[in-house]
Amino acid sequence: MQDRSASRGRRKGTGLLLVVAVCVGTWLVQNGARTTVTPPVPSAAQAFAAGQHTDAAADPLPPSEPVRFRIPRIRVDAPVMPLGLSPDDSLEVPPAGKSNLAGWYRGGTSPGARGAAIVAGHVDNDRGPAVFYDLGTLQRGHRIEVLRKDGRTAVFTVDAVEVYENEDFPDGKVYGPADRAELRVITCGGGFDSRSGYRGNVVAYAHLIGVRERRG
Repeated sequence: MQDRSASRGRRKGTGLLLVVAVCVGTWLVQNGARTTVTPPVPSAAQAFAAGQHTDAAADPLPPSEPVRFRIPRIRVDAPVMPLGLSPDDSLEVPPAGKSNLAGWYRGGTSPGARGAAIVAGHVDNDRGPAVFYDLGTLQRGHRIEVLRKDGRTAVFTVDAVEVYENEDFPDGKVYGPADRAELRVITCGGGFDSRSGYRGNVVAYAHLIGVRERRG
């Protein structure tokens, strides 16, 4: 995912459906799209299962902007920038030159508050792997931590990790409302075509299980 990538969006009623990202993958093109360097994708075992039970959820927090995003299992520790919408209603993306940067859709839910918060980041840029390169290796039960402006750290557990082809991207499932505090982490992924780029997206789903208060 790099600077020629853009998430197409459309408005429906008063809500926003942020449609699947178009991701070119310059780094892979420069390397001949070798399969040995393509990002990992989640296995079918990490997808949602029928009747799947998830851990009890923590009570939602008041809204507060995220300032840092951590996934210890895949060594992600990145600052967070707010993302808005472009004039054509497409979701902005973090600057392609900054590999270690996550973006949060500020027009939606803040991480830890009630609803589904959206965080997106590049899988690669022209220099190589970026912040969410290893997102597809996450498994159920892995932790995601979001440090918020109010000093609290919202702790999430991963419920599922799925990969979608562009034409099959489930808008309602990914961007729809939630009754508890949930998180969606999105990057480019799936198959890769050197002419058109990544053919899909990897999405990690998580829900809030705890809060660490500011120390001191």
